[in-house]
Amino acid sequence: MYGMSEVANAAETLARAFEEYKSTNDARLSELEHKGSSDGLHDEKLKRLDHVITRLQDDMSAVKTTMRRPLAGSPLLGAHDNEQKQAFIRYVTKGVEPDTSSWSSKASVMNDQDGGYLVPAEVSDRIISRQFDVVPMRKLATIMSITSEAVEILRDTNEAEASWVGEAATRSDTAQGDVGRTRIAVHELHAQPKATQKLLDDAVMNVEDWLINKVVNRFARREADAFINGDGLSQPRGMCSYTTAATGDETRAWGVLEHVATGVNGDFATTSPADALIILMHKLKAGYLNNAAWMMPRSVAEKIRRMKESTTSNYLWQPGLQAGQPATLLGFPIYLAEEMPVLGTGSLSLAFGNFAEGYTIVDRIGLRILRDPFTAAPFVKFRCSKRVGGDVTNFEAIKLLRFGT
Repeated sequence: MYGMSEVANAAETLARAFEEYKSTNDARLSELEHKGSSDGLHDEKLKRLDHVITRLQDDMSAVKTTMRRPLAGSPLLGAHDNEQKQAFIRYVTKGVEPDTSSWSSKASVMNDQDGGYLVPAEVSDRIISRQFDVVPMRKLATIMSITSEAVEILRDTNEAEASWVGEAATRSDTAQGDVGRTRIAVHELHAQPKATQKLLDDAVMNVEDWLINKVVNRFARREADAFINGDGLSQPRGMCSYTTAATGDETRAWGVLEHVATGVNGDFATTSPADALIILMHKLKAGYLNNAAWMMPRSVAEKIRRMKESTTSNYLWQPGLQAGQPATLLGFPIYLAEEMPVLGTGSLSLAFGNFAEGYTIVDRIGLRILRDPFTAAPFVKFRCSKRVGGDVTNFEAIKLLRFGT
């Protein structure tokens, strides 16, 4: 648990590290300007400071989430919910099927007609919460919960035409808008941890936390990658799987994302490298700028950390020194996502946009667990599954930086 003194100390350490980083980079740039080359020691020190700053910034960004979590043993459950939770633990540890006949209608979600056991809401919410902490897109995108196999979202991609007319002039028909639908289906995400029955019987082991952590680690990695790179066939469709074009919103076809090229394969331009970032930011319409953010892997963030604004010489990257506050670039928050494409020729390794407007995640309510003590005896398998979908729903609200020509 973080106290205020720990938060203050972490912020002070991060601020000092960034000042040292700027001083070292300034010395490197000065040598480049006057000698045409720089001491390799500067690059080594910058790399070391990159790792330190990234770690400290991650800690600061995580503080708010950690502080808002309830303490272990706090009274989260009512008597009815606690009955469900205890039934869930008995099923996991002993395989005892619950008798739900005396439960209220609220408890009916605990039974799964396909076999197994639907996790109690409190446990399921904890899993979603932990995924929220580790999957960047879940922090930014719109999230919907449904009970069906898919959701359809209406979209209006063109405005209806209008024209000025005189008082006595004829009113003729104008062009109508273009209304369509975006369908987002849910796909099954599966994990299958196992443990011996002896271990499950051990009173020291917290079975609930063990199972949740196992599921979270597997589900979170798969989700994070699918929301960015998924092909949409048996998984969510990721934003980087779409075709991109260097054409504006007015002329680009719906279903194609706009990109800005850096002009250099796998890197930023040598001269005025920040120009591509500024151009990309200005491609986003003003209506989307509220709640806009950057998404990139650490390798790109470390390149940007060295960049300065050409007229003021201010660094574009600024650390977040308050609890829960991410670093910023040009005034907008940065979210690190290692699932973004690796830097390479033509890679789409950075995104900027209003992800709440641009991307929608769909969760089908319920996390199913099927206990299997037979097929891998003496181990007990837990076949855990949930259904989740995701897709781009507004192709104007997300812009991508293409590291190429």
